[in-house]
Amino acid sequence: MLRTASWPRWGRTLLARGLGSRRGGSAPDQNGKVSEIKKKIQSVLPGGAWNPLYDTSYLPPEHSDVVIVGGGVIGLSVAYWLKRLEKPRGAIRVLVYSRASTVLSVGGIRQQFSVPENIQLSLFSIEFLRNINEYLAVVDDPPLDIQFNPSGYLLLASEKGAALMESNVKVQRQEGAKVCLMSPEQLRNKFPWINTEGVALASYGMEHEGWFDPWCLLQGLRRKVQSMGVLFCHGEVTRFISSSNHMETRSGEEVTLKRIHEVHVKVDHSLEYQPVECAIVINAAGAWSGQIAQLAGIGKGPPGTLQGTKLPVEPRKRYVYVWHCPQGPGLETPFVIDPSGVYFRREGLGNNYLGGCSPTEEEEPDPGNLEVDHDFFQDKVWPSLAQRVPAFETLKARSSWAGYYDYNTFDQNGVVGPHPLVINMYFATGFSGHGLQQAPAVGRAVAEMVLQGHFQTIDLSPFLFSRFYLGEKVQEHNIV
Repeated sequence: MLRTASWPRWGRTLLARGLGSRRGGSAPDQNGKVSEIKKKIQSVLPGGAWNPLYDTSYLPPEHSDVVIVGGGVIGLSVAYWLKRLEKPRGAIRVLVYSRASTVLSVGGIRQQFSVPENIQLSLFSIEFLRNINEYLAVVDDPPLDIQFNPSGYLLLASEKGAALMESNVKVQRQEGAKVCLMSPEQLRNKFPWINTEGVALASYGMEHEGWFDPWCLLQGLRRKVQSMGVLFCHGEVTRFISSSNHMETRSGEEVTLKRIHEVHVKVDHSLEYQPVECAIVINAAGAWSGQIAQLAGIGKGPPGTLQGTKLPVEPRKRYVYVWHCPQGPGLETPFVIDPSGVYFRREGLGNNYLGGCSPTEEEEPDPGNLEVDHDFFQDKVWPSLAQRVPAFETLKARSSWAGYYDYNTFDQNGVVGPHPLVINMYFATGFSGHGLQQAPAVGRAVAEMVLQGHFQTIDLSPFLFSRFYLGEKVQEHNIV
């Protein structure tokens, strides 16, 4: 009931009140007053232009209609779509808070999921990426080249997983994805470098799958939203100031609705913090979005209640390894996912490859640092690589890095849309490793919810926060 009835009413309430965050006059009025004050001070001071005693340019503004916590690809995508869809142009002031984090993604994009919404998200995102300069071009700046490699994804299934793979491919085709099934013999004929022992079936993406440069997408989005007037501040959110309103549900349960009015930010390399009045907060803080939700009071009620339901997103450390193999698979090599969970793809033209594997729950490494476990490659990754691709028996490890997944411990799928009780906090987080490839579509969906009060292009209702309270998991079978 909470999913279908409660949150749209609160969304409409927000829109009825308008996005304006200011309790007093408008921004032009304030700017005009400041300008007049400056002129008066200058008129009594001897010569020279206005020179304030302290540089405050690094501080965020005092007011912003929308505050986005998280300056990664998803946060920037939300900012982009808010500005693209706003009416009239320039009506919404958007501020993005970012903090440094390590880029982990290997840049893959696929439609080979089992949940229709995940497939739809990736289908739009590939359209966005293939036509990126129609979306992100900036006047007088060079065009973007995200170096998209359309070599596809190749998923391998054992006898045990073959029936599920067939079912998944049926769903993918129904949603418009171009995916074919391959027998072990067909697999050997197309990719003679592969050992099909233990493989009963394979699915191969024939169109709109492959990989691209994540850094280029990040920088392209940042360049574009800056040109659209989005503001940035590098710092850490430390506090939310909110008001409360108590109400009773139809079942007689008393709940407390909260509305955030201010975001407090500790600015980097400074003892100062700046309170920012706002109307909407977007939690796109990735691996740290669970902490941001706690700061807003989410999950601090009695266990088993909606108020006591936490955002189940936490940082999980993952490793990516790079190796060289002169006799390895050639340029036609797709992004391969083995039944063991090991994955790999080519990196460039010099017989280099990168890949890795997600650990089991028992093997989860300490997320408190970004040190790489090289034994994990030797013991868990390399044996599966060499078994599947015999040429990899002679590979030479070159480099490695570690980074964070925004891991949703509930069902490893994204959380998109408003919180049912903190009525002006929206989520775009918890994608557990497939956030980069879905970012363009997720940003559009969140902007639609903020501006229109409902999803318009892709219905992401299954990804709402309320599913955690209701116990309704999104069962995605193709999590890597």
